[in-house]
Amino acid sequence: MFLWSCLLAVALLLGVASLPAFAETPQSLSADDRLRILLAAYPEAIAGADGNDIVFKDGTRLPFEDGTGQKDFQMLLARADIEDMLIMPYPKGRLAQPPALNADPGRVRNEAFFKKMYGDCTKGEVTTNLVEVVWLPRKAATRVLMTRINGVAARLAAVSAELDTLPEPITKYLTPIGGTYHCRSIAGAERLSTHAYGIAIDIALAHAHYWRWAKPGADGSYAYRNSIPHEIVAIFEKHGFLWGGKWYHYDTMHFSYRPEILATGR
Repeated sequence: MFLWSCLLAVALLLGVASLPAFAETPQSLSADDRLRILLAAYPEAIAGADGNDIVFKDGTRLPFEDGTGQKDFQMLLARADIEDMLIMPYPKGRLAQPPALNADPGRVRNEAFFKKMYGDCTKGEVTTNLVEVVWLPRKAATRVLMTRINGVAARLAAVSAELDTLPEPITKYLTPIGGTYHCRSIAGAERLSTHAYGIAIDIALAHAHYWRWAKPGADGSYAYRNSIPHEIVAIFEKHGFLWGGKWYHYDTMHFSYRPEILATGR
């Protein structure tokens, strides 16, 4: 069906000297598996597949694979097709070691796919589906906005209810939050953030680490940093939210609803 090379040549995001490529591992998924996972992740929105097309329930079609062949890391970020989104397996459980160079499962996104599913915030299409979620009802009772599409708001409410029962020392990592829905682009890029679709939340900024706040080493690489407890991450992942702390370009405050990415886990 859709074939993908087993090795991607990578250009470092900031354009510094070349570093080792991000390689698909033997655990990487076949194109058929990627398609199967995608269809299973969004049963409310996607009716199925027809040839190379993803068919939404309203009849809209989007190509699964664009036929352009290999893409380097910058091209994956800028011009990903839908299949590309699932090229990097998401690591399950506790991180045994820092993420490999440019291993950012979930950062590669096809914008047309998300605009079709959740709407284009620049046209006011997302706000009609936003609903309030009470974040940490007992400990904070903060009202935030998330989309109702694909049950995202209900899933965040379930995350919140579980986090509300964690021991008090963990509360400092959960409140005040950094935000949920915001119609904006990713910092340093023109692509829309997942916050623009109402599917993301940033938790306490005071205890977060973000690669853009760090100074790269002499070779242009970034040393991994994190202080967010695994107990928090595990609860988010249980309900379909990936964690930006599992990226080489780490963003440890960030969680977004991406069940298809978690399903690639190894």
